Amino acid sequence: MTTEQQRENGQDRTDRPAKARPWIMRTYSGHSSAAESNKLYRTNLSKGQTGLSVAFDLPTQTGYDPDSPLSRGEVGKVGVPIMHLGEMRRLFQDIPLVEMNTSMTINATAMWLLALYQVVAEEQNPGVDKQQVAHQLAGTTQNDIIKEYLSRGTYVFPPEHSMRLISDVISYTVHEIPKWNPINICSYHLQEAGATPVQELAYALCTAIAVLDAVKDSGQVSPDDFEQVVGRISFFVNAGVRFVEEMCKMRAFVELWDEITRERYGVQDPKMRRFRYGVQVNSLGLTEAQPQITDSYGVGRCG
Repeated sequence: MTTEQQRENGQDRTDRPAKARPWIMRTYSGHSSAAESNKLYRTNLSKGQTGLSVAFDLPTQTGYDPDSPLSRGEVGKVGVPIMHLGEMRRLFQDIPLVEMNTSMTINATAMWLLALYQVVAEEQNPGVDKQQVAHQLAGTTQNDIIKEYLSRGTYVFPPEHSMRLISDVISYTVHEIPKWNPINICSYHLQEAGATPVQELAYALCTAIAVLDAVKDSGQVSPDDFEQVVGRISFFVNAGVRFVEEMCKMRAFVELWDEITRERYGVQDPKMRRFRYGVQVNSLGLTEAQPQITDSYGVGRCG
């Protein structure tokens, strides 16, 4: 059933209160090619998945073509390679993007991948005004290039230029793709890189402040629209095994974000000050595989 048919039948879930809407369900995935990834996405959607979460391979994340010598051994290894518009078309073939909610885990090259996504959506809707198409797109680009310096290393440009890219994407989406989440500030990776929960919180909020200051100083967003920028910020948070400390961290995150956005940026609307986040379990706290040792009697035991 199309979105228009849902509206006519009173089944458009977007009109429901937030608490009454079903959660978006999406699996983070990307195969060795755009065609194989598309096949996987369409299969999952046919079985009840309600959104998409795209994993790109490392050459795509760092701006290399798959045929570059520096990409050798990495193409399609941990995600899908997307190097031009044709591959983006293949990735989303027969998937109506204006009806989809798509998360793209991409940072240093987020601007280009979002642009390709928007063009594919426009091509899928010939005869429809491009602005109207853009206003229907919903999803997220991670776009936290600062985290790439702090914990991952998959940056492309120097910090100053990276911050310019981050703020340009945010400013553009606020005006042109208002349902889009233009940045997902990733404190998760900080704890994976060795930070404590307290340090995770501190670095993430510092990154958020730096990003909001950059957007404000750029002059691309008017003071009247700045609340919309704050309201589109989201976070990706780590959940470790120290239960009490992690719960205290989240309470502090919520209160500090409300305080920062209210006092530093003058955001009056409580909805725009909400701490919006996703959480993932700390992989460092998972049980490591133990090698099996065979004793002199041939009996296997874990060492």
